[in-house]
Parts: sequence; C-alpha cells; structure tokens
Amino acid sequence: MTAFLALDLGTEGARAAVYSVEGSPMGTGDAAYPTNFPRPGWAEQDPDDWWRASVHAARQALAEAGDPPIAGVAVATTASTVAVLDQQGRPLRPALLWMDGRAGEESALTAQTGHPVLRYSGGCDAVEWLVPKAMWLARHEPETYRAAARVVEAVDYMVWRLTGRWAGSRMNAVCKSNYDPRGTGFPHDLYASLGIGDLGDKLPDDIVPVGEAVGPLGVRAREEFGVTGPAVVVSGGIDAHLSLLAIGGAPEGRVSIVCGTSNAFVTEIDEAVFPSTVWGPYPDALQTGRWLVEGGQVSAGSVLAWAGEKLIGRPRAELGGLIKAAAELPPVDHGLIVLDYFMGNRTPLRDPRLRGAVLGLTLASSAEQIYRAAVEGVAYGTRQVLDSFIDGGIAVEEVYLSGGIRHNELWLQTTADVLGRPVHLVTGDNLTLRACAVLAAAGTGWYASPAEAAVRYAPQVRTVEPVAEHVAAYRHGYPDYRAATAATTEISHRLSDPRRRSGS
Repeated sequence: MTAFLALDLGTEGARAAVYSVEGSPMGTGDAAYPTNFPRPGWAEQDPDDWWRASVHAARQALAEAGDPPIAGVAVATTASTVAVLDQQGRPLRPALLWMDGRAGEESALTAQTGHPVLRYSGGCDAVEWLVPKAMWLARHEPETYRAAARVVEAVDYMVWRLTGRWAGSRMNAVCKSNYDPRGTGFPHDLYASLGIGDLGDKLPDDIVPVGEAVGPLGVRAREEFGVTGPAVVVSGGIDAHLSLLAIGGAPEGRVSIVCGTSNAFVTEIDEAVFPSTVWGPYPDALQTGRWLVEGGQVSAGSVLAWAGEKLIGRPRAELGGLIKAAAELPPVDHGLIVLDYFMGNRTPLRDPRLRGAVLGLTLASSAEQIYRAAVEGVAYGTRQVLDSFIDGGIAVEEVYLSGGIRHNELWLQTTADVLGRPVHLVTGDNLTLRACAVLAAAGTGWYASPAEAAVRYAPQVRTVEPVAEHVAAYRHGYPDYRAATAATTEISHRLSDPRRRSGS
C-alpha cells in the first residue's frame, strides 16, 4: 500500500506519521530533543538533534505502519528557528530557536528603513525572524557569521538533509526573510542597508512553492530512515501556517489557531489589507494568488505549564486535579489578572520587552485561583489577537482550534467564553502532520492541488459553545487585562532592559 511520510519538528521534539493515500493515519512516532536557555530571552537547539530525532520518529512510524512504500515526504518545522552552517552543512553554533528574543535592537532597526517590502510585515521584521537574527550574528558574533555558508530556516535545513538540495520553502522565505514573490525575490538592498549585504548568498539557492516537488529522498537519508518507494520530497513550511490545509481548506473568514507552547493564528484573504497589528499580508505564501495573515501569542501553554508546575509546584502528573479544581471556580471573581507576556508580545502589540505579571494577589489567594487566572490571561491574549484581525479589516467568521489545548478542558472552554463565540476543536491526529500528508499527496500527483487534497483530508471536529454567564463575566475582565497591559508597559521595559541587569 502506497503511503506518505509526514515530519513535524516542534519546540520540544520531532513527530512523524505515515498516512494512506485516503488520509488515514497508519503509524506514528516521536522523539524529544533539548532546548538550552543560555541567558534570559535566549533559546537554542542543536540541528543535529533535529535530524537524530526525526530519524527515530520516522522509523517508529514506518514500523507501526508496516513499512509501506512511500510515495512522498513533506516536513514542517517551527518558523524563525535559524541554523548557522558551514560549507558542508555542519552547525557552526547552536540554532537560534523561534522564541529567542535577543535581536530586539536589530528588529527595531528594520522599522527605520522604510523599505517597501516591509509593508508585507506591518512595517518591520519581528524580533524572532531570520533577518534580525542574522543581523545579531553579524554584529555580535562576526567571525561565526563570516564563516557561515548558510543561514537558513530549520525546514530548509531538513530539506537539504533529505535531498541534498538547498531548496527553501516559499512560505518561510516570504514570511520570515522578506522574499517578494511578486517583485524582485530576496531584497538584497534591504539586507545591505541593515549591514548584512551578503545574507542572500547564505540563504537557499532556490525557492519552491508549498506543495511542489523538491526532489527524491537522498541515498543516505533513505538508508537512515529505512524508506522504500519513490519518496519524493515535497516543499513544506511553517507548522502552524500549514494548519489551514489540515482543517479542510482556507475559505475567507476561517481562522486556524494552533494552541501549544505558543499560539499561532493564520488565515488567508483574497484582497490585501495592511494593518500594522498583524504579520502580513504575505503574498503567495501558502497558495498562489492569495494573501496569508498571521498573528501570535509567544507564550500560551507555556504560561500554564509555568503556573502549574513552577509557580504552584504541582508535578505534571497532578496537574489534572489542579485544572479540575480551578474549573469549579467562577470566572473573574478571584480578583486576579495574569498577563501572558512571559516572552514578550508578538501581535498586536509587537513588543518583545513586555513581561508577564500576576496582579491582585493577597494572602488568601489559592493555587486554584492563580491557575484559573493564568488560563483566563492566555484566553484574553487570544481575544486581543482576534480583535486586531477584525479591527484591521480581516474577517473572522469561523475559529478552529488544535494542538495542546485539546488536553485542557478549562483552557478550551475559557477560550470560547472569552471570545464569546463557538470554536471548532480539531480532534484526532496532529494537524501539522496531516497538513504534511496533504502536501505530499498533492506534490506527488495524487491530487491536483493542495486545496483539493485539503478537502479530501478534512479532519473531524467538535464544536465548543460559550457559556452565557461566563461570557458576561469576561466582558468585564477583558478590559481590565487591556488596562493592566497599558499600566505595566513602562515598568516592563525598564525591567527587561539588559543594561539594568548588567548594572550599566
């Protein structure tokens, strides 16, 4: 039985799945890898760990599936996770993870250029993106930057390891490196104005649209993975962005929110609008002829993990009891507000120097109240992003949720309540892996296009309705969240100033 192999490199590890041509999962596998945090706001990983984990996960999935011949392979990764490599593709230093916020000054410099291509990203490059990270390397590790033959996204590194070809995903190039598919391609003049005029030489040689074939799986990769069959590698992209292909397609007004360590919001629109509070609109990033819009909360599930495991001190195995107890409390009445900016704010505030907070604590505050407030704070952040979409002229008619939120019923219900609208929860398998199967099916000719395959591979969903009395309570709680954000911004900026920490 012919099948497809899907690979997903997340924040904590690699996942793999084998799908039938009908879209049914046949086998899965996973393997973890570590993240290092050398300084506050920094996060790094070893690209060799990504490969080892991918091989392990893929072999698990293939064995469980009965080792079918593989027609196509597609890979998705976190975005803005940047590998720095020598001429042989070996890491010169640890990769800068998507959540790494060290390039704040460099991000601010992009906003000063006024370059026309930046209108596709709200006027500047975010602190997490490849270009500010490359600028940081050139300014702070110049020898490493000069020695680097490649400065690339994680997905492009993986495609090279799989095929031997430096073929970049058009999605990542457009969304994270200012590539203009309707203009001159990579903006070398912008890079030069930012002090990295040679960056274009370090990026992938070719840019391939999502869902198009890159080439066959290489001999060495085929042996390591234990793959048989044609195994054509198809261009993938950003894990969360591809989720639109795994929820049955992307009609205008349908928003996908992938809820995990962070929350990623994506939708596609037919006509461009240019609000400064979103990332995008990106031309042809996912589907040619359409515009991709992105928003995000840099800290979401990670805030809940911190509150439960680190602040309150419950072992992970006991979090279920804490969640249940918190769910029995009425919303808002606990008198607490948690601000979810533990690693800054992606959108709509675009402020990497915001910081998290727990406000309203008294000696009577309980663990359950604190946890519930943390859940509400993350949900408030979700509403803030969707409100910015609507205010910017981007339709929000259907909201699809997926990811880790499905394991936390309090988080799920609170999100529906704070939004004041029904949400559609994707049940079953991993959405990113399903999207990779869609791409593999389209890129190998089983379907005419990713859009056609997306309809055929639509997942099961269940609808979560908001609770009316909770909606009313959050109408009062949400303005307090916004007011608390404004009130703490100045002190957050002072506390996050690296000169303050160094005593200068």
